[in-house]
Amino acid sequence: MPLIVLLGCQWGDEGKGKIVDLIAKEADLVARYQGGNNAGHTVVIDDATFILHTIPTGILHPETKCLLGNGMVIDPEAFSKEIKELEQHGIAVDTNLMISETAHLVMPYHKLLDLVQEKKRGKGKIGTTGRGIGCSYGDKVTRQGIRVLDLRNKDRFVKKVQANLEFYKPLFEQIYSTNSFAADDIIQRVWKYADMFNSLAVDGVSVINQYIEQGKNIMCEGAQGIHLDIDFGTYPYVTSSNPSPGGVCTGLGISPTKIDRIFGVVKAYTTRVGEGPFPTELTMEQGDNLRKLGSEYGATTGRPRRCGWFDAPLVRRAIQISGTREVAITKLDVLDTLDTINVCTAYRCNGRTVDIFPFGIDADDNYEPIYEELPGWKTCTEDITDFDALPEKAKAYLHKIEELISAKVITVSVSPKRGKCITLIDHFF
Repeated sequence: MPLIVLLGCQWGDEGKGKIVDLIAKEADLVARYQGGNNAGHTVVIDDATFILHTIPTGILHPETKCLLGNGMVIDPEAFSKEIKELEQHGIAVDTNLMISETAHLVMPYHKLLDLVQEKKRGKGKIGTTGRGIGCSYGDKVTRQGIRVLDLRNKDRFVKKVQANLEFYKPLFEQIYSTNSFAADDIIQRVWKYADMFNSLAVDGVSVINQYIEQGKNIMCEGAQGIHLDIDFGTYPYVTSSNPSPGGVCTGLGISPTKIDRIFGVVKAYTTRVGEGPFPTELTMEQGDNLRKLGSEYGATTGRPRRCGWFDAPLVRRAIQISGTREVAITKLDVLDTLDTINVCTAYRCNGRTVDIFPFGIDADDNYEPIYEELPGWKTCTEDITDFDALPEKAKAYLHKIEELISAKVITVSVSPKRGKCITLIDHFF
């Protein structure tokens, strides 16, 4: 019953896509449990770069099946485009991909609502991707969402679209002063994808539980990171679902007793996209330099990521919530040229020391990072495949992270390219 979960322990963008790809070669099934196309997983294979937004990177392995779980929200237009791009590279999407029939759809009016809401927030904007993800989850919670299985019956689909547009029309026109949609236009735009969805739709709960009963290797992956979790993140600057382990159970329909192992993914420094608190953020030249070294631009939106030093209190909170004691460290090579590297061990606030990331922290709260300065290794690590071959100062940096977060480093990524990882365990399953 080998089922493992891979999740981000910062604000997303930890490089999970590469680690998913690394583990997926041992997996029979890769299942995604939450989020939509508001995240991007990047894998570099030879001269080709794959940026996937909805489909797990496990699809890049021909022997691995992929499942989009019921906890996801799926944009039909973006999803169709992603499938076509994969098929152009010879990826067998039609035979290796399944969609839970109870996953929800991101409709065109969700995307419009996302944009006008963010515009109306003005200076108080959240920094959403504008992909309509939160609005789709909103309809799910208020019980007026449209699901994949609704595409099996056009009459039912049409009635739901008409009812939703009747609900949204005064909101768009009277509150946000923008034109609403005509029902026929929405129906035409979305219904053309019905055959595609119907050919991939399955009872996702039964599928994954059958894989479990058969003793298959299963990896569950999410988007974003724990500190963007709707319950545990830096609310309201969060996503609209649960990247934390609880989202695995509700987003796929499996019992918590079926989870065997949880791996965390941690970047060797810290980044976040959008608004919200960021105690170790580097500004001006230092932040720009780290952004350039790490090519820190969002895979989904292209927005420049905010960059800062490694934040141990932040990761401690993620480990507390997730229970993981094993982490993959990504982008160690980005630090190769630095003379010195700081790690945040705790915060100082109002004369007291805080060693775990607090709930309710705001962007203008005075949480001053307490840093420990470590020497840089000033050596290229990109081609190193063995931990013992790393520069001593790089190993010391990794051991310091292990000490600060009370978790063991099991994998170290030293390049965006596939296979450029130092793995300290014999197998993942």
